[in-house]
Amino acid sequence: MDLRAIGMGLAFALMWSSAFTSARMIVADAPPLAALSLRFFVSGLIGVGIALAAGQSWRLNRAQWRATLIFGLCQNALYLGLNFVAMQWVQASVASIIASTMPLMVAGLGWAVFRDRVRPLGLIGLVAGVLGVAIIMGARLQGGVDPVGMALCFAGALALSIATLSVRGASSGGNVMMIVGLQMFVGAAILAVASALWEPWVVHWSPRLIGAFAYTTLIPGVLATWVWFRLVARIGAIKAATFHFLNPFFGVAIAALVLGERLGLMDLIGVAVIAMGILAVQLSKQG
Repeated sequence: MDLRAIGMGLAFALMWSSAFTSARMIVADAPPLAALSLRFFVSGLIGVGIALAAGQSWRLNRAQWRATLIFGLCQNALYLGLNFVAMQWVQASVASIIASTMPLMVAGLGWAVFRDRVRPLGLIGLVAGVLGVAIIMGARLQGGVDPVGMALCFAGALALSIATLSVRGASSGGNVMMIVGLQMFVGAAILAVASALWEPWVVHWSPRLIGAFAYTTLIPGVLATWVWFRLVARIGAIKAATFHFLNPFFGVAIAALVLGERLGLMDLIGVAVIAMGILAVQLSKQG
């Protein structure tokens, strides 16, 4: 792994983790699904506009179209949609910790469902990840965190695990920015329908809402997604996923710094255990 790939991975992890804090700001003043749908629509326009300016084509191959639709549904509509709804009741740090378990879910599903061979280091990582989640969630439940919100976050992480499996198909054959933009439109369309059916459209306009929306649209929305696709194309999905072990640290740190969310000793211990579990799982795949 070269220095450029390391820099891309660090940038992706930082941008991705910051999305939970900005999302927490947005849902405090706007309906979550409507705000997320609008975010995806704007991000899609930007992504497709940049792709067309760069000479990229709408003509994707069959694997790219399939992956674009799956990624738009699973990551944008399900993963982020469920997280935005959940963050009406749970803290950004909780949502980021749960989301960071996605590599563990991918490895666990591969072992349980597809009978993928898991090395001893990988098994240790899976056990550590489960233990870390149990430490944090046990402490948070005792502290009164909303269990429904936590369940929505876990459901979203499972959807993201499915989306991750489609990245390899989406990152081959070029047209990366076009794919980024098109999968945003998929999420925007699905969430617009869901919002119209299930939530009232009441917005409390504020400078914080506008700033958080702009940041979420441009940085985690367009830039982080583009960096992720490029990173996977450069070093492969398995090595790229190693950088997810940084998400628990970055997620809770940003939430604490920006939102003032308090972290207890058990939170810090759980975050460290989860991060080490994720790293162990990913390193076992590279052996």
